[in-house]
Amino acid sequence: MMAEKILIVDDQFGIRILLNEVFQKEGYRTFQAANGKQALEIVKMYSPDIVLLDIKIPGMDGIEILKRLKKINTEIKVIIMTAYGELDMISEAMELGALTYFAKPFDITELRETVRTHMPLKSS
Repeated sequence: MMAEKILIVDDQFGIRILLNEVFQKEGYRTFQAANGKQALEIVKMYSPDIVLLDIKIPGMDGIEILKRLKKINTEIKVIIMTAYGELDMISEAMELGALTYFAKPFDITELRETVRTHMPLKSS
């Protein structure tokens, strides 16, 4: 029985570690990427079910990553995380198929509930 897979994409190490811990405890299989290149490699290799994607990442930004993720897998679920009020980027992300977004600092319980709603763990 394979656990549902979550990819955490954030250039901030602390956030990746925190989310990694939270979702592993929940029973998900987690992957981490610090940038777009890593994120796309992980998606090609492991096909995660859901991606938690920071929109402000040095190099390839979240919008570009989102576009490429959707090219690889149109069904992939993406939740945007942002530390800024980039409403234009958020609305573009939503148009590109993101499920929803969370502004940092986000409520971890709320984020967990949202992931659970969009990707319930199959009971093993």
